[in-house]
Amino acid sequence: METHEEAELCFPELLNTSCLKPVVSQTEALVYHILLFTFSPLTVVLNLMVIISVAHFRQLHTPTNLLLLSLAVSDLLVGLVLMPVEILRKITCWFLVDSMCSLYLFLAWFSVSTSVGDMVLISVDRYVAICDPLHYTNKVTVKRVKVCICLCWFCSGCYCFVILNDNLTHPGKHRTCQGECVSHMYFFSGIIDLVATFILPVSAIFALYMSVFVVAVSQARAMRSHITSITAQRSGKAVANKSELKAARSLGVLVVVFLICFCPFYIVSLTGNSFIPLLAFCMTFVMYLNSCVNPLIYSLFYPWFRKAVRLIFTLQILQSDSCDYTMV
Repeated sequence: METHEEAELCFPELLNTSCLKPVVSQTEALVYHILLFTFSPLTVVLNLMVIISVAHFRQLHTPTNLLLLSLAVSDLLVGLVLMPVEILRKITCWFLVDSMCSLYLFLAWFSVSTSVGDMVLISVDRYVAICDPLHYTNKVTVKRVKVCICLCWFCSGCYCFVILNDNLTHPGKHRTCQGECVSHMYFFSGIIDLVATFILPVSAIFALYMSVFVVAVSQARAMRSHITSITAQRSGKAVANKSELKAARSLGVLVVVFLICFCPFYIVSLTGNSFIPLLAFCMTFVMYLNSCVNPLIYSLFYPWFRKAVRLIFTLQILQSDSCDYTMV
């Protein structure tokens, strides 16, 4: 393995201010390249499938699917920009201008905050669907969900601009040498971010899904105990409730995987171990990996997604009436 003495400068013409090029072994370089050329393209392709599916087929224009569409857009951003840049930062210098570094940091925080916001909205959607099913169609409409999604993205953008204001208004202020891209956050800002993007959202998601779980269990017991004496009208309602319960379970898996991927990053940050470069990279990449896993969850639990992917790859969506196909 190379030593720091053997490492080259990022900018040889800047002898006194240039950073050293990252020193990685051949094994480490191989691992980074595998991550770069496997997970990044896979994340982009899978999330494009979700975006095209929900956007193209009219039957999929439901409130819940619009929330999945919003999540897929933020996940696409992760696969398209954040994953490759995070990996390249480990194996090479930052050769772009400081303003591009600030833009990358903003996109990284923006993607995470919108994903968290989408997960909270998904949890609220399932809470209303299970706990107040009679009023779900009136309370959760496509128009209201679109407004909530727009507010989520707008508020996330404003929040990230405030948190990263110093990095955005003074690009390169906190770097120690030419060739690195680093973010700086004051202690108070870090506490605010921890509460706003981790503690409060996770607490809300946990509380909402615990309520969903309790109601789902009671509904399942009620359906089992009255299945033989139920009327035709109530039978239809039972089928509807069963469908909502199935959707709740599917989206529950999505939320659990989200927490598994995001919690390690914030736990490491909370314990102060984020200054260990390799550990920080691993936790960040695991968090980004959630963007690749989400579409895989859809493929396991949603028949409409599998059908949509088949129609996309067979180019049947190019037919004039394809947007009206029956998907569910």
